[in-house]
Amino acid sequence: MACLLGKKISVTGGTGTLALECGKALLEHGLSGLALLDINPAPTFSAFQDEFPDRKIVVHRCDVTSAADLERVMKTVEQELGSIDILCCFAGVVGCVPSLSMTPEEWRRTLDINTTGAFLSAQAAGRVMRERGNGGSIVFIASMSAHRVNFPQPQAAYNASKAALLHLSHSLAAEWAVYGIRVNTISPGYMDTILNEGAGLEKARRIWQERTPMGRMGAPQELTGPLVLMCSRFAGAYVTGTDLVVDGTFVLAGSGSIKTDYYPFCFAGGQTVF
Repeated sequence: MACLLGKKISVTGGTGTLALECGKALLEHGLSGLALLDINPAPTFSAFQDEFPDRKIVVHRCDVTSAADLERVMKTVEQELGSIDILCCFAGVVGCVPSLSMTPEEWRRTLDINTTGAFLSAQAAGRVMRERGNGGSIVFIASMSAHRVNFPQPQAAYNASKAALLHLSHSLAAEWAVYGIRVNTISPGYMDTILNEGAGLEKARRIWQERTPMGRMGAPQELTGPLVLMCSRFAGAYVTGTDLVVDGTFVLAGSGSIKTDYYPFCFAGGQTVF
């Protein structure tokens, strides 16, 4: 029996690489309805409908920093899918900006999207779940950066925003347990996505792999198993307030040792120059 049979899900940041990979896995495990929410929806989601023609798949533009926008979209999704049983929050940004030159606007933008956006998304979906009285599952995508400081890139705002997600999930898990709503997090390590590719990142990728005991970056599909567990009404039914680290033992190893030939770095225009 499929562990997600008949369940309906909303995914913020839903047309990014990791979200699409995980959305596909959830559909393969029996998900009957999928809503992809993104500030800039990509057309690639249409392939899902071709592969899963018997499932209801919708996409909406949504700003996770706007409570009003989220309330509107969640109500629309509930009407379209019939319910919202699961919420997965993938929406997030990262900026490699040295702390001494970071502007208040840069700091606030990262926290607004990564932390406040996750809370507002959970609040909007949680209200729908509470009203329907059937409980639900909420999964925040945190990061290894919530556990260890990344090196060599300077990203204090991102690290702080993801660390906050861990305790937010603990708080909501305790508070919303009475409604049957489970709240968990997944903390990925360095993932091999388009955001970590391109000219200028070769040296950074080498450092990241050297500092990960498994010696490589994670593949997007390697997040799908943990996410299915967290969303499952069977396997994950008694799992809440938990963080699953999926990082090739990066955190366990303390993020490795700093090699002196990698430092110091030069910074130009708020970006790391290797």
